[in-house]
Amino acid sequence: MGVKFIKISVVYFVIGVCLGMYMSMTEHFNLTPVHVHINLLGWTAMTLAGLIYVAFPEAAETKLAKVHFWLHNISLPVMMVGLAFFVTGTKNAASAIAVGGTLMVLGIVLFAYNVLVNIKGS
Repeated sequence: MGVKFIKISVVYFVIGVCLGMYMSMTEHFNLTPVHVHINLLGWTAMTLAGLIYVAFPEAAETKLAKVHFWLHNISLPVMMVGLAFFVTGTKNAASAIAVGGTLMVLGIVLFAYNVLVNIKGS
């Protein structure tokens, strides 16, 4: 699972950087919250989770790791598309942010539980 997390995180990194470049070129920064969340939750958090799973394969081989991966990768696009619509004026997109955000938190809580239960000290 670790390598899968790292590889998909690079895709989010490219998306986040391209969005940042687009905002700079157009001088329209209303999508800054989307840019920040893609880079934080997509690139940074997923890279760190991937590195943890590479370092501790006993946690990576659990069903929790697989559920975390899918929750993270389903919820982030839902939340980011909803947030993009919301900040550009579609206020009824808040439900997509809420659903995506709730699933993201659930995935992160499962990740935390997995780390606490399945990573043992030496």
